[in-house]
Amino acid sequence: MSKLITYSQSEILKLTDPRAGEEKFGERIQLIESPDNWFDQLKAQNSRFVIIGIPEDIGVRANMGRPGTATAWDNFLENLVNIQHNRLCRGYWITLLGELDFSEEMKRASELNPSIKEERKMMFDLVTEIDSEVELYVSKIISAGKIPIIVGGGHNNAYGNIKGLALAKDMSINVINFDAHTDLRPMKGRHSGNGFSYAMKEGYLSNYFIFGLHENYISKGVLNEIGKISDRVKYNTYEEIGVRGEKSFEDELMTAQKHIEDRPFGLEIDLDSIPMIASSAITPSGFSAERTRQFIYHFAGLKNVAYLHLCEGAPVLSSDKNPNLIGKFISYLITDFVKAKM
Repeated sequence: MSKLITYSQSEILKLTDPRAGEEKFGERIQLIESPDNWFDQLKAQNSRFVIIGIPEDIGVRANMGRPGTATAWDNFLENLVNIQHNRLCRGYWITLLGELDFSEEMKRASELNPSIKEERKMMFDLVTEIDSEVELYVSKIISAGKIPIIVGGGHNNAYGNIKGLALAKDMSINVINFDAHTDLRPMKGRHSGNGFSYAMKEGYLSNYFIFGLHENYISKGVLNEIGKISDRVKYNTYEEIGVRGEKSFEDELMTAQKHIEDRPFGLEIDLDSIPMIASSAITPSGFSAERTRQFIYHFAGLKNVAYLHLCEGAPVLSSDKNPNLIGKFISYLITDFVKAKM
């Protein structure tokens, strides 16, 4: 049974607030009529980008984190359809494929306690089920000649993105990850903290660059493991760039680019690296929203960029009086990515 939920024009227009003399994305974005033959419909469309949502937080729960990333998708969607369609960014450049329905898995996860060993193993199994679906859809979108934009969900979905791209290209691929954490934790069951570990071990991920690691949250064990494969895994830290000024942001963009640009690569953005963005691992310090946008625009402009993944936002965890900020910010990041490619 298909996990894909598509949207009708009337459903999208209900989320869109029309104004006289204006056109909104919701009025011009391309849609899929039915999930039954979505791949053929997608191939026939002239869009270049495909947005798909993964509203789940099972990988975060399995990593002993606070749930909430499942709420980012709806928050984002309402913001996306209400941005302006104009000559600077046109809605029909994008197909809104829909969302993957993991409501059954979410229900099962809500009944499990990750502090209990056997129940945490059951969560790992649920994450593996999600991996298979993400891999399938990412691979098929790329095979249709499009660039997927994946909105999560937890960072566990990086594994499905990487495997899907590798299978579509029939080769191991590279990744640049804008993140406070390596997500290279031990492979003792799938969760949001080890997607890159599994992707490397299984041969789908070749070169990996982590941009802006927070030094307070890199374990000694992970540093030792990176040291063993330092030809493939490279990184810089936020403190080197943003605190001590030992490296410049612009120079580090080029250093990272050299490590990943020689083959198809994924662009991963973990929203918990940006100050005060509501997430399971919210941070008070890190690169600004503007730096994040510059980062995306830079790497989106490279010819081998193959997908964009935005994850770990959790609006439900926000204490802000404006809960739409995360969805609005994700929309900015996506339009920056799109504009760099057009």
